[in-house]
Amino acid sequence: MAKCYFTGKHRQTGNARSHALNTSKRAWNPNLQRRHMMIDGRMQTVMVSASALKTLSKAR
Repeated sequence: MAKCYFTGKHRQTGNARSHALNTSKRAWNPNLQRRHMMIDGRMQTVMVSASALKTLSKAR
């Protein structure tokens, strides 16, 4: 399962509801991006959510 390295965001599940209130299962995936980052002194490829990337760029 893909998960954000920093925030822990992952796939959420629930129901799609029609106007007649019929249900079917559906999923919401986070906007994960693969990025190379320096972690513990070495380069690693990590999955990071887009919102976490925005927060990291503000912290620079």
